[in-house]
Amino acid sequence: MANPTYSNLLSSLREQNQLSLLNRIQRGIEKEGLRCEPNGRLSQAPHPQALGSALTHPSITTDYSESLLEFITPVFDNAKDTLQFLHNLHQYTYQNIGEELIWPASMPCIINGEESIPIAQFGYSNLGQLKHAYRHGLWHRYGRTMQAIAGIHYNFSMPDELWPLLFKEEKKETANDQQLQDFISNKYFGLIRNFRRNSWILSYLFGASPAVCSSFLDGQEHQLDTFKKHTRYLPYATSLRMSDLGYQNNAQAELIVCYNSVENYVATLSEAVTKPVAAYEKIGLQDENGQFKQLNTCLLQIENEYYSDIRPKRIGNGDEKPLQALANHGVEYIEVRCTDINPFLSLGMDETHIHFLDLFLTHCLFSDSPQITNDGYREIKANQNSAVMQGRDPELKLSKEGESIGLRQWGNELLADLASLALSMDEAAGNRQYSDALAQQQAKLEDASLTPSAQYLAKMKEEDLEFAQLTLKLAEQRAADFKQPLDEQLNNEMQLQAQQSLMQQAEIEAGDQIDFPSFLKQYLAR
Repeated sequence: MANPTYSNLLSSLREQNQLSLLNRIQRGIEKEGLRCEPNGRLSQAPHPQALGSALTHPSITTDYSESLLEFITPVFDNAKDTLQFLHNLHQYTYQNIGEELIWPASMPCIINGEESIPIAQFGYSNLGQLKHAYRHGLWHRYGRTMQAIAGIHYNFSMPDELWPLLFKEEKKETANDQQLQDFISNKYFGLIRNFRRNSWILSYLFGASPAVCSSFLDGQEHQLDTFKKHTRYLPYATSLRMSDLGYQNNAQAELIVCYNSVENYVATLSEAVTKPVAAYEKIGLQDENGQFKQLNTCLLQIENEYYSDIRPKRIGNGDEKPLQALANHGVEYIEVRCTDINPFLSLGMDETHIHFLDLFLTHCLFSDSPQITNDGYREIKANQNSAVMQGRDPELKLSKEGESIGLRQWGNELLADLASLALSMDEAAGNRQYSDALAQQQAKLEDASLTPSAQYLAKMKEEDLEFAQLTLKLAEQRAADFKQPLDEQLNNEMQLQAQQSLMQQAEIEAGDQIDFPSFLKQYLAR
């Protein structure tokens, strides 16, 4: 990112008494967590009925595996409320999963071979079968093991009232609705480009997956070191979750998705969801029993299959697919996907982490953001890979516009750029939460032992525990916190929501008019 170029904007907001809009950032969290048995092995039990329908429940669902819970918060304009809602979901879930635990790390618990990872079930409706068949495709393309990795997705947007002010500040005119939406989309794509150039620093600061259980690798080739009998790690790794570890193949490696505009992004991904791949054609569409092995034989079955650390998002109308919604209505919010679950925090992230993300993303949004060339794209990928595999190596060099630079030197420059914005956002919030969050990250840059990845390895060594043993110990501590009784009224409301979601799933199943192959054909043709 360039040095701050938005001091005029902040001054203008202050003069119009609108600086407080920076304290109304919209945020939501999607947090995954594997259900495991008390011995630390992956749960084989179906999604508990008391949690409702994974197909229709708005807040408790599953991701790839039947055992991989996903908690989804509504949109809030402050971090405390967001985390409280997430806390309530964990508490309610713990009341309804018996002796099971929620694994508090991104890298999986003990896996008894790939086939022991149950693929999520969503019932008999066409929509439910679509979700299940898509996951079958992921299995055949990449293996199930990689799909058992958990993370936190952070959804971010600016309040609606801010956009006309930004438009006027930059264009010196008033926008109509179409001009304004185009402006919003362009600004969010600028945010994405700046984010991708600099997201390596988030891996350094917040990466919390430097080690894995050896059962995760299950005979695969890797370059990891051995720590005790059942743990593999790298001494300077920050986030093995964000590495290519666990992929059985990666046809996506050659896919260059363009983030220079909505049109380019939609075009490159649209091509990927319509371009057949010989290896996937070899897998075939259905097995001898008629079970779908994948949705199609294209490079991507659907656009969500593209793995990226950040995505532009738009909630579609009715039957719109994600890319259609983006093309038709523009960007609504941004989804950040590179956040590891911090096993030392009860919810995997905390207010400080959220405040730093908001500061970082706001800076990415407000700063100039040149377009990214194909060479720039490759440089970004190389920097990300270096940061996740060896980010804490004091000698590590990254590449900045073709020039070699130490990670710490570049990190210090980035954090220095954030300081003035942090003060303005503190002013908007009426406290020092952004400057304090920035100071905590500065400390990690000066002393790598303060990073979650370093702390995790240090704890394993100090207590002489395998990765799975330490994580199970932390899971038991989390369970003790969350098993406190839930407020009775809140518990009743959550029970009712679970029951309503089951009824909703039954209604969808009863309402289907066509068979699944016909439904899939129509879906793919849209």
